[in-house]
Amino acid sequence: MAPATASRRNEERDLALKWSNRVSLTPRILAVNIFALALLAGGFSYLDSFRSRIVDSRVAQASREVRLIAQALASATPERRDLLVLSLARDTGSRIRLFDEEGRLISDSRALGLRNVVLRDPDKDPWNQSVARFLDAMIDTVAGAERAPLYRERDPEHGLEWPDVRTARVTHGTPATVWRAPDRTPVITAAAPITQLGAVMTTVNARDITTTVRAERYRLGVVLAIVSIVSILLSLFLARTIVKPLRHLARAAIRVRLGRAREVTVPRLPTRRDEIGLLARAISDMSGALRARIDATEAFAADVTHELKNPLASLRSAVEGLGNVKDPALQERLIAIVRDDVHRLDRLITDISEASRLDAQLSRATFEPVDIDALLAALIAQRQSRSVPNDVRIRFDRVGAGGFEVLGEGARLERVFENLVENAISFSPEGGLITLSLRAEGDMLVVRVEDEGPGVPEEAREAIFRRFHSVRPQSEAFGQHSGLGLAIARTIVEGHQGSIAVESREDRLSGARFVVRLPLANRR
Repeated sequence: MAPATASRRNEERDLALKWSNRVSLTPRILAVNIFALALLAGGFSYLDSFRSRIVDSRVAQASREVRLIAQALASATPERRDLLVLSLARDTGSRIRLFDEEGRLISDSRALGLRNVVLRDPDKDPWNQSVARFLDAMIDTVAGAERAPLYRERDPEHGLEWPDVRTARVTHGTPATVWRAPDRTPVITAAAPITQLGAVMTTVNARDITTTVRAERYRLGVVLAIVSIVSILLSLFLARTIVKPLRHLARAAIRVRLGRAREVTVPRLPTRRDEIGLLARAISDMSGALRARIDATEAFAADVTHELKNPLASLRSAVEGLGNVKDPALQERLIAIVRDDVHRLDRLITDISEASRLDAQLSRATFEPVDIDALLAALIAQRQSRSVPNDVRIRFDRVGAGGFEVLGEGARLERVFENLVENAISFSPEGGLITLSLRAEGDMLVVRVEDEGPGVPEEAREAIFRRFHSVRPQSEAFGQHSGLGLAIARTIVEGHQGSIAVESREDRLSGARFVVRLPLANRR
């Protein structure tokens, strides 16, 4: 059955990628993998939220600690207050400062000799710390992290300049604030009011948060680097295994299209069992079929030229002779020659036209069920009604009942069997018998046409299907056939996914047997 024709517009709509139809496959593969890496790189944004949760936890802890410290200092006597401040600062790891109600500094754990909170000078840090701070700033900018205010010391006599101290005095709560040290590490301050005394403020440099986040960021960076290298290598591998053979196939196809070389070798990639290998073998077979079609077209053109030259030469000679011959009998003979040559040219041109268009017409044809039994019966009845020469008899045998339908074009198939019957009549002796038999063998319908003529020599059984190859009976006048009948019959049968051949007769009698095999419609 002829394949259905797909809409080119629908195919283009299904296969087109508007965003990438101008981009080579290699950058597309790299882009897809890099996009996946970009999703992985989004883990750096997760680290920012991870750091925010840790900072929030430490802020809540600082608020609880400063509340407890305030309660402890409120119950301590003035004599023991400094010792308690020093002890609590050592236990909590923070700097504790006590302010009176006017905001003046009363006690400071650093002034008491405990320097447990010391901010680093970034100018004195080694180069790796500078790189780490630069990466922190860059990632914070990309992630859109909020930037904490820079931590700066206030005048000891003006403690109310600290936002936490001032808020604690006004609201009687325990506010806390996150600051940014010069080395970009967080500094957390918290304050709590003390009844009839003032307020206490704690300060802690949470350098461990930055250390933890940087360690996790380093691990994620190492993973990202390894995955990036592997992804790029895989992308290059895919580009090599996909793009490179496609480029070879495209170049071969371009060479075939340009036609600069008689034989273009298209790589078949026999070791590949994927779609690329299938495409390579399909293109190779297509180019081979195209070369065969071109060769056949060239040979057909040469054969047509040769076949047309003979009647044209005869016609030219006859026309030239008419001008020189005065004998009416000779003129009549020359006119008969001209008439025969004109008929022969007309027959040749008609058959050549049909043979040249046959492949294209069959590829576009819509096949329908054809009852070969009824077709052969009608063909035989029609031929017998016109009288068969030499008293040749025609017999039709059927093996089985019904189920002799094939998918095809009835007119074309009728032309095949008509050619075979006419060919058998031409070679049949006086009173000879032509037998047409019809039977189903598996999923194929087999039609045999047998005659009692001289038969076909085994070495010529393939040659008789070539175009313009004509072996006719001696009794037949020259030029009655174009030599295209069997070639047209084979083209029609093969266009119906069948076959036609000449076989030896099983009964060992003289004569030829033509066998046509066609797929059955109800068993396909």
